[in-house]
Amino acid sequence: MAHGATLSILLKQLNLSTMTGLWEDYLDQAILKGWNPAQYLAALCEEEVNQRYSRRIAGFFKESKLPVGKTLSSFDFSHLPDIEANRISMLATDPGWVKRSENILFFGPSGTGKTHLAAAISNGLIEQGVRVRYYQATALVQELQRARNDLQLEKLLSKLDRYAVLILDDIGYVRKSEAETHVLFEFIAHRYETGSIIITANHPFSNWDQIFADSTMTVAAIDRLVHHATIIEIQAESFRKKQAMGQNLVMPAQERTSGTMSNPLQQKTSPPTSLCEGPFSERSSASAHLAGS
Repeated sequence: MAHGATLSILLKQLNLSTMTGLWEDYLDQAILKGWNPAQYLAALCEEEVNQRYSRRIAGFFKESKLPVGKTLSSFDFSHLPDIEANRISMLATDPGWVKRSENILFFGPSGTGKTHLAAAISNGLIEQGVRVRYYQATALVQELQRARNDLQLEKLLSKLDRYAVLILDDIGYVRKSEAETHVLFEFIAHRYETGSIIITANHPFSNWDQIFADSTMTVAAIDRLVHHATIIEIQAESFRKKQAMGQNLVMPAQERTSGTMSNPLQQKTSPPTSLCEGPFSERSSASAHLAGS
C-alpha cells in the first residue's frame, strides 16, 4: 500500500496536477471536518475537474485570436436601438445553433459594430466550451491558397474542422481572382452543414459578384451560407466617425476663437435607416434576399 511520501509521485504519474498540490491541505480539512474517505476523494476530484476546465477554456481563448476587449458588456447597444440585445446575448450563451452547424451573417457599413458583435458572441461561446477561431477573411483566403499550391488544402481544411465556429471578418475585401475566390468557395462548401461560420460584410449579397469569379459561384456560395443562418443587417452611422466628430467638437479655446481649425467629418449625412434582422432558414430565402438587396 502506498504511503503519504509516495502519493504525490503517484498523482504526478497520473497527470493529476491539481490533486498533487492539494491533497495534503484537503486531508487536513477532512480530518478537521470529519469527512469520510469518499467525501475527501470527491472534493479532490472536483478541484481537479474545475482546474482542468479552466485551463481548457483559457487555451480556447488564446488560440481564438479574437480582437481584445470586444465583449457584450463593452458594446453600446444604444447606438443600434433596433438590435435586440437579448437576441445577441442568446447567440452568445446558447450554443445550440453551433451544434446544428448554423451560421451568422452580419451586414452593414464600416464602423457599425459588426466585428465587435461577432467577437462578443464568440467570447460567450468560448465560455461555454466552444472552440472558435477568428480570421480576417483576406488572411484566411491567402492561407488556403498557399495550402492549395502546396497540395495541402485538404489537410488545412481538416485542421480548421477542430473549430466549431470560424469567423471571417470583412469578406468584402477578398480580391476577385479565380484562384482566391475558388478556395474561398471550397472552404464554404466544406463547412456546409458540418461547422458554423460567422461572417461580417460591408456589401449586400447583390454585390458579391465583386468577390466571386462568376455569378454561378456567387449564388452557390450564398445558397450554402444562408441555409440554416441568422442574418443581421445593420444600417447606422459609424461608431468611429461619431467618436471622431465628438472629439473634434471639443476644441481648445484658442482654436475656437482663432477659427483656424476645421473638422472634415462635419458634413451633412443622411440619418440612419432602420435595422432589419431575421433568420433565413430555407434555401429559397437566398434568392429572395439576393433579389431584395
